Amino acid sequence: METSVIENKKNITQKIKFDFKESNYATGRRKKSIARVWIKKGSGKIHVNGKEMDKYFKRPVHQLIVRRPLQETNVINQFDVSCHVKGGGLSGQAGAIIHGLSRALVKADSNLKKILKKNKFTTRDSRKVERKKYGHRKARRSFQFSKR
Repeated sequence: METSVIENKKNITQKIKFDFKESNYATGRRKKSIARVWIKKGSGKIHVNGKEMDKYFKRPVHQLIVRRPLQETNVINQFDVSCHVKGGGLSGQAGAIIHGLSRALVKADSNLKKILKKNKFTTRDSRKVERKKYGHRKARRSFQFSKR
């Protein structure tokens, strides 16, 4: 019985490989995350780091964020997406995928650029975490003041 559990775990962790020849590639960035995104004509499947998007991003908010460029341009069932993301947390990774996906969509069809640019998907969000300063508890928060 224990061996079957181990076998099941091995099957779960297997990464899926896809043939993305003749596809469009773009890189997206957000905070500390970097996403490499490939799109090609297909049925609307999205894979992140070899897993289905629903299994990689458990929170529905992140799933909605990743699908937004496809929904805004009404091409959600026309492209298959494969991405490799590294660095940062899940929110940063979802933002990096949006950036890369929208840039790849523009490469695939230049008519979509106007819609994506209007919704600010093609612009890199340059906000990063501010560094901690000495004499402070955080970047701007001071220590609690004590009069005596």
